[in-house]
Amino acid sequence: MSNPNPYYLQAAKRVFQIEAEAIANLSNQLDDDFSYAVDAILQTKGRVVICGMGKSGLIGKKIMATFASTGTPCFFMHPGEAFHGDLGMVAPDDVFLALSNSGETEEVIRLLPFLKDNGNILISMTGRAHSTLATNADFHLNIDVPQEACPHQLAPTSSTTATLAMGDALAVALMEARNFQPHQFARFHPGGSLGRKLLTRVKHEMSKNVPMVQRDAPMKEVIHTISMGRLGLCVVENGVGIITDGDLRRHMEQDAAGLMSKTAEQIMSPAPKTISAEARLSEAEELMNELKITALIVVDQQQVVGVIQIYDLK
Repeated sequence: MSNPNPYYLQAAKRVFQIEAEAIANLSNQLDDDFSYAVDAILQTKGRVVICGMGKSGLIGKKIMATFASTGTPCFFMHPGEAFHGDLGMVAPDDVFLALSNSGETEEVIRLLPFLKDNGNILISMTGRAHSTLATNADFHLNIDVPQEACPHQLAPTSSTTATLAMGDALAVALMEARNFQPHQFARFHPGGSLGRKLLTRVKHEMSKNVPMVQRDAPMKEVIHTISMGRLGLCVVENGVGIITDGDLRRHMEQDAAGLMSKTAEQIMSPAPKTISAEARLSEAEELMNELKITALIVVDQQQVVGVIQIYDLK
């Protein structure tokens, strides 16, 4: 394999710099229309309809997905399909968010008469403040960029990145205005890791076969119970104590010869940490991380009903 071409790295770094400058420039272009746009979306009784053609449409779909997962009801509408019947899905209460870097995209512009007649609030994102789309919008969000990262200034690069960033800014402002919380996010992502931890209860993931011994159990029985339980621990008499593999190792290092003559009560860690069977997995994870332990005894009405381990949360 030949030596790596340093030009490729230089090209990549140049793209990062150009696009980073484009995003930073958005801050200087923000005006009151951004706040008005957020308020319009918050106050609407309808949904946000996001519309764009080509690359703008692809970015629009991502903005739509972000809105939908963070508490803003919305859907994407292709401008071509809109002009051939899909406009019937647009209710007067809906807010229409139109994306076009030039502000002159024909398929989007010809929707303007319908939107005006239908009474929709129109928010535009364009790179030209004096374009047809911008001047016909109720609120305009300026996504103008100094230059595209494309060396020929042809392929949308910086401009699509700026559009995406402006969409993220809208989504985050809406989240903060609504005080949108992680458990609400999880409701829209029940299949993901976060959704599982925030929606699933400890009782659904805990090990129900609890290795348990009495206080006076001899060490031979303790070791056998830990081995058979396959959890690396055993619970002493309905939760008065816990014995882990680590406890056994520490006692062996201190008094290997005398260990086998001891009882469960003599080597157990008393008052082990517990959690309710009705608690969420996220609470169990937070507690274990805070206490730097790997297992919790699960209780229900003061009875031990299971064991939840950090490994069960992955």
